[in-house]
Amino acid sequence: MMNRRTFSTALVAGAAASLISTKPTTAASTAPVKARNVVLVHGLFADGSCWSEVIARLQAAGLNVTSVQNPLTTLPDAVASAERVLARQDGPTVLVGHSFSGMIVTEAGVHPNVSALVYVAARAPDAGEDYTALAKTYPTPPASAGIVFDGDEGRLSEEAFLRDFAGDLPAAKAKVLYAVQEPFNKALLTGKTTHAAWRSKPSYYAVSTEDRTINPDLERFMAKRMGAKTIEVKASHLSLISHPDEITRLILQAAGQQA
Repeated sequence: MMNRRTFSTALVAGAAASLISTKPTTAASTAPVKARNVVLVHGLFADGSCWSEVIARLQAAGLNVTSVQNPLTTLPDAVASAERVLARQDGPTVLVGHSFSGMIVTEAGVHPNVSALVYVAARAPDAGEDYTALAKTYPTPPASAGIVFDGDEGRLSEEAFLRDFAGDLPAAKAKVLYAVQEPFNKALLTGKTTHAAWRSKPSYYAVSTEDRTINPDLERFMAKRMGAKTIEVKASHLSLISHPDEITRLILQAAGQQA
């Protein structure tokens, strides 16, 4: 027969086990699965070509890489575009998102082909969370004031793009990126995730310390909440272009290709 002390010990152990089981899996505590595939997703004010610098480096490392063309219409449309690419991958795949597409990584990352998640200065909501409300608990980043709308289509003004989005890039290069920015639909911003893949998949996060598009402290909060392996890059929002080596190394770690 169980005495009171034994019962109390069992109760405490059971409660501890329950708490452990609800915590997100962290990159630090889970060895990454070796993956040969990487799927990249872009965010607002960009298209799939924004990953070109990182793609070249990942391909040189022998990885199979696909950059999704995010339609920027609605969150379900955007998630579907990523899921179609994920379904074509043969084996474990690292899913990487920049900026807004952290929403897509968080939702589509539950796909069985996804072995790890990488967030690059990206949104990382919990399931059902109102990201806009979360962001409002931090100082508003300067880029927000530079969004202009033509009906339901939004884009960044050239001044805001050069100063607040691509601030650490040479002006000539930033102007090329501005020329190919894809407008987003207002409906895209109303979507909420129904899953939080970072609660069950190893996660990695690259904080941009000079970010003027997403508040760096908000990035730090989201990275810490998910238990991500986190690096800080002295970069604008476009660290994937201004610091491709650091971003590539983080993706390679997530793919189990680099210590």
